[in-house]
Order: sequence, then C-alpha cells, then structure tokens
Amino acid sequence: MKEEHEKLVDLQKTDTNIRRLKKTIDTADERRAEIEQEFEQHASSIRDVQATRDKSREERAELEKQIAENKTYLERADRNLKHSQNQKEYETAMRETDALQKQITALETQALEKMTAIEEVEKILEERAEEINGLESKRDAALTEFDKEVTKARKDFDSETVKRQKVFVTLPKNLATVYDRFAQRSRDGIAVAEVINGSCSACHIALRPHMQMEVRRGDQIITCENCSRILYITPKDKESEATAK
Repeated sequence: MKEEHEKLVDLQKTDTNIRRLKKTIDTADERRAEIEQEFEQHASSIRDVQATRDKSREERAELEKQIAENKTYLERADRNLKHSQNQKEYETAMRETDALQKQITALETQALEKMTAIEEVEKILEERAEEINGLESKRDAALTEFDKEVTKARKDFDSETVKRQKVFVTLPKNLATVYDRFAQRSRDGIAVAEVINGSCSACHIALRPHMQMEVRRGDQIITCENCSRILYITPKDKESEATAK
C-alpha cells in the first residue's frame, strides 16, 4: 500500500504540473499580446511627444512664412508712405504700416513661444533617448524569452503527460477510479493532499490525532473527513532531503 501511496502522490504532483503547464500554454496568446501592448504603450507615448514636436515645428514654419509675407507687405507700405502724393495716401500708408508692424510683432511672439515649446519637447526626447533607442530591442528580447518559455512549457507538457500515463497504468483499477473521481470533482484538480502541521493542505481542516496516525502508517487509503481528498504525510527523511535541495 505504501508503494501505491507513493504512486498516488507522484501522480498528483504530475497532474498539478500538467495543469500549470496547460494554463501557461492556453494563455500564451493573451500574455504575448499583453507584452506587446505594454511596449506599444511606451512607443505610443513616445510617438505622441514626437508628434507634438513635429506639429510645433510645422506651426512655427507657418508663422515664419507669415512673418516673411508681412515684412514684404511692410516694405511696400513703407514705399507707399515715402511716395504718398497727398494727405489721404499718407494716412492710408501710415495705418497699413502700423497694422503690419503690430501683426509682425504678434507673429514673432508666437514664433518665439513655439520655439520654446519645441525646445522643451526636444529636451524630453533627449532625456528618453536611451529608452527610445532600446525600446525595439527590449521588446524583441522580451518576446523571444516569452516564446522560449512557452516552447519549454509545451515540451514539458508532453513529457509530463507521458509520465502520467506510465504511472497511472500501474495503479490498481479501484485506486485509479477513486483518484480520477476526486480529481474531476475538485475545481483545483487536487485528489491527493499532503497533511501539513496536522491539517489537510487542500481544505486546511485539522485532522484528529488518530487519523494522522493512520495516514502516517500508510497501510490504507485515508480520505479527509471534510473535503474527501486522499491524504498522505511526507516522511521526515524525505522532508529533510527536500529542504536540503
């Protein structure tokens, strides 16, 4: 019976590992998308800053163009002023000149403000230069590492499935049936639970002293009175080996 107990424990550990590996495989696409989204958020924030800079540059270029055009108009107004033939022409030229000078001053102020804004944005991009330059390589490295993890999980899943089958077929039919029934009934797939500090590790209910003794003897199948899982206790020598590892 002790040998069968050990097989049940080994089977449970294998099944628990299979469930973990299956979850890793089943959620691979979702988790890969999360990694890509995380890096995309970083890239998007950088693109937003770059777009702000580019827009400010375009707006400044448009202001410079308007300033140049208004200066051309101002030169023409100055000529009209100098060559005015009467008071009316003189006053018209003066009003035009004054309006153009004010317009040019306003445009130059806006252009200066745009230049200041551009410099501030470029400072931010300079501070994030290392992040920007390494973003793509970090993304590729993260995805490569993740793909390796998933590939290993698939390989381990296959080997653990083969191992499970080898152990399962050596169990007596009645034990195999009991194990399968408990495993399928529990949400976590746990059919065999270790007794730790006098309690079932699955439901955490304390076992009565005589039950602990029966589980420790290992000469019969003992189930938890609360959750019905098959119980086992790791011998002290094996606990010491596990701790040493």
